[in-house]
Amino acid sequence: MLSHWVVLVLCCLGHLCADQSMKPQLAAPQLATNNPTLTTVALEKPFCMFDSSLYPNKSYAIYLYVMRSSATTVSSVVTDSNSKPLDSTFQQTHGGQLGPYKAASFDVPNCVSPPKLADAGDTNKVSDVLKQYLFRVGDDGTCLYDPNFLDVCNPPLAPDTTYRFKYVLVDNAEGTLKDQTLWSDPIKTRKAKPPMKIDTWPSRRSGSMIVITSILSVSVFLLLAGLLASVLSALMQSEDPSAESKATSETTQQSELRPQLSSD
Repeated sequence: MLSHWVVLVLCCLGHLCADQSMKPQLAAPQLATNNPTLTTVALEKPFCMFDSSLYPNKSYAIYLYVMRSSATTVSSVVTDSNSKPLDSTFQQTHGGQLGPYKAASFDVPNCVSPPKLADAGDTNKVSDVLKQYLFRVGDDGTCLYDPNFLDVCNPPLAPDTTYRFKYVLVDNAEGTLKDQTLWSDPIKTRKAKPPMKIDTWPSRRSGSMIVITSILSVSVFLLLAGLLASVLSALMQSEDPSAESKATSETTQQSELRPQLSSD
């Protein structure tokens, strides 16, 4: 990764032109943590890779192709007999099993003024830096099921599956391929952990987590005890008025009997 960054820096300074030996690379871990995920792979955009193939007053685009590593070498071609880039889709290739599919189309990255990685630490600029610097394959979870979606579909990748990626330079006016990278090295998505293997044993938790859990347990116990005491107190108070009323009635009856006895 370090050598790749040296090449990138030199290219941005105008001392080196990228050629076809360049391959798509995983995004730097400082900008794309937990990469790859179960269903996505974050790649560096092809900064300075195609400078030698760009001509003034021409309009170009970058296509990104994806295929499973198990696909045959014969099926890895991304152009037809007229050098036109393929428009094969995720569905047509069964998710890259039968050959490459087009997962993205975007403008050629600006090699003269690439994003400043230092700006990634600025919360106001990080979103723009990430958008300029990387492309996340498999980031669209709805395009496959949206009948009105007309753009290039970039659906989630399969977990625990190895993929390869290729960037292609396309002349927008002619619609023909002008340059391309080699296929990337195999990149594998993460494997989902079975539920029975998820570690929930308390002894493997941190000391602070155990303390917090204990405090919450005691708090819940005290809350329940207070609630029970309140209910019992309310019940006892509801019984006291009837007893007091009975005592008052007996006193009244005794008071009425005394005048009658004295008159007799």
